[in-house]
Amino acid sequence: MPAYTLPSPAARPALEPKTAWLISSGDLREAPNRSGWPIQERMEAELARVFGDLGWSIRRANPVDPTTGHGFISSQRMGLEAFKAIPEDAPLIVAEAVWQYSHHVLAGLRTHRGPILTVANFEGDAPGLVGLLGLNGGLTKMGKPYSTIWSVDFTDEWFVDGIRSWVESGEISHDASHVHELPALPSTDEVALGRALAAELQADKAIFGVFDEGCMGMYNAIIDDELMNPLGIYKERLSQSALWADMQTVSEADARGVLDWLLDHGMTFDFGTDDATELTERQVLLQARMYISLLRIADDFGLDAIGIQYQQGLKDICPASDLAEGIINNAERPPVTTRDGSRVLWEGLPVPLANEADEGVAIDALVTHRVWQAMGLDSANTLHDVRWGEDYDGTFVWVFEISGSVPPSHFADGYAGATGWRQNPMYFPLGGSTIKGVSKAGEVVWSRVYIQDARLHVDLGRGSAIDLPAEETERRWQATNPEWPIMHAVLHGVSRDQFMARHKANHAQLVYAPDAEAADRALTAKAAMFDALGVTVHLIGDARIAS
Repeated sequence: MPAYTLPSPAARPALEPKTAWLISSGDLREAPNRSGWPIQERMEAELARVFGDLGWSIRRANPVDPTTGHGFISSQRMGLEAFKAIPEDAPLIVAEAVWQYSHHVLAGLRTHRGPILTVANFEGDAPGLVGLLGLNGGLTKMGKPYSTIWSVDFTDEWFVDGIRSWVESGEISHDASHVHELPALPSTDEVALGRALAAELQADKAIFGVFDEGCMGMYNAIIDDELMNPLGIYKERLSQSALWADMQTVSEADARGVLDWLLDHGMTFDFGTDDATELTERQVLLQARMYISLLRIADDFGLDAIGIQYQQGLKDICPASDLAEGIINNAERPPVTTRDGSRVLWEGLPVPLANEADEGVAIDALVTHRVWQAMGLDSANTLHDVRWGEDYDGTFVWVFEISGSVPPSHFADGYAGATGWRQNPMYFPLGGSTIKGVSKAGEVVWSRVYIQDARLHVDLGRGSAIDLPAEETERRWQATNPEWPIMHAVLHGVSRDQFMARHKANHAQLVYAPDAEAADRALTAKAAMFDALGVTVHLIGDARIAS
């Protein structure tokens, strides 16, 4: 009989009483990891203090790497190795002070048997809360139980009580009184419209063109075909290399025509001469080529919506995609013709756009576009990062930002309210223009499509974008990303902590309505459409069905 060499199970440390293990999933890009490490160290010290006061100790699964100078798990392989050092039943903390790539720790979390706690700082200059929400969405998608909590300074009683609950019971409970299931829908024109649009989508179908899936480790942002196809939406999987190749076919004259159109319509650019650190005309002309190529490829494949990964891949060969994505996502924009010049593409219509190839956004953007168009409303809708927020004059006001895909119609002065700034070299080595501006005051509908219990769900809420004094806007910009567009958002009937505990993604989808009454009617039609498509609808906060 052959003498096979059998593998030996990896030895793991013994479980110790009152000891929690800690990991920190990081970015795939080393520059943000190095930049964020001092904030992470401070947060871990605060966690050690809080746990220590409760008689517990924290053990780090992987030490600081002397070569990189940080202790973030920065690849999937590194995550696999780190989990070999953790007892399988140990209480486990995933501590986040930076944006994190969830797939770095996905495998270990999926098979871990002990209680899991995700925890983040809540501050503007470190996107830990953004990373936390993305990770929580992934854990929800995989059906993995977890607890979650966050804090500004880790001294507040609410935070300490939450940690005490977790070490004593393995769970933290959060207030969910703001979540309401969809009631029986009334016989109204809006409900009839939503149901008719759902029937049309399922019968005639639509195509979402995605340029490479899995952007920035967002496991939660990949919607499986088996869940998307029953809605009537099918993927056209495209390669970003094909986009780059098509960009080489766009003429200098056509690219310059896009830039001239933007300048003629009031957009300004903060141009410099150093490609490494400043925005240059050359970068914007490459972005104009991308814009033209995206529309022509969408026409080639008959796409109904589109999404670009950009990170990773395109960031190493061309400027950022955000300028192209933002103007595509707007009804008024530089005209682009077919390759033979016979017609203008998507004339007068926004193209539903999933920034960062977030497929929950893709579904939402397409549904929103069809409902708002059918109601005669501006259907330009966009995702925002749930970036941060603070009280202002007694009201909690969120800072919603995204790196540049916001449509100019979301600004009070349109293109005249938009300025192009260079993307941060740390994240965007080849630069490219953002669409910097302040979202106008007005009524909004916000939402998120996500996976839970192997089904599609959508949370629908109402809110208001508000004006803040210029100095407060600037303070919030400087506390986060001043090169990005900003929305000052107040969510109706939802507190900060209710939102953080419930939201299943780092992104929220936003669309304007002319007034509160129109917003309620449009939300009703959108809820009816999702419900008819078989998506489980939840009304959040003060969202209501118009009768």
